[in-house]
Amino acid sequence: MIKPLEDRVVVKMVEAEETTKSGIILSAGAQEKPQVAEVVAVGPGKEYDGKIEKMQVKVGDKVITGKYSGTEVKYDGTEYIIVKQSDILAIVE
Repeated sequence: MIKPLEDRVVVKMVEAEETTKSGIILSAGAQEKPQVAEVVAVGPGKEYDGKIEKMQVKVGDKVITGKYSGTEVKYDGTEYIIVKQSDILAIVE
């Protein structure tokens, strides 16, 4: 497993919807790149002035990331993105 350092978070992108709400099937080219991801690992937090910044996400959270943020990595045949906590825009509830 990938263990992120400091304030980094490992996420796995959630698959894009293949059909619209009205039932129209989308081709792979028509689907937008998903921005919703699932958190699979969370770093311990970054130290500022002797204090560790609290991480606001946890494993299993669904989050929205910046469109072009993070570093893509492939590990054990699965693609992940490593982002800083500040690159996470929202938690999807």
